Amino acid sequence: MMYTTTPNIEGKRITQYLGVVSGEAILGANIFRDIMASVRDIVGGRSGAYEKAFRKAREIAFEEIEQEAAALGANAIVGIDIDIETVGAQGAMLMVSVSGTAVTVQ
Repeated sequence: MMYTTTPNIEGKRITQYLGVVSGEAILGANIFRDIMASVRDIVGGRSGAYEKAFRKAREIAFEEIEQEAAALGANAIVGIDIDIETVGAQGAMLMVSVSGTAVTVQ
């Protein structure tokens, strides 16, 4: 499966548009990671706990769109958009939403 945020793939011709596909993942960070992340943010460091949670959520969302696109017979997804939100009380959960258009290319 090929992925791109652009509406086409250079050197490939889209032969069929199969529809919009989307995948979502919501992950919670536990309280200890939240506390450590806050401390790191205060001292200007990176928050490894949140970076790891974000990567995992993104992987899950991409797996979902790939499965949905494959079920439609696609071999590529174009126009991918990735949205990241915090949800829940005080932003305790991380939501990643990925969407795009499933296509076949030659």
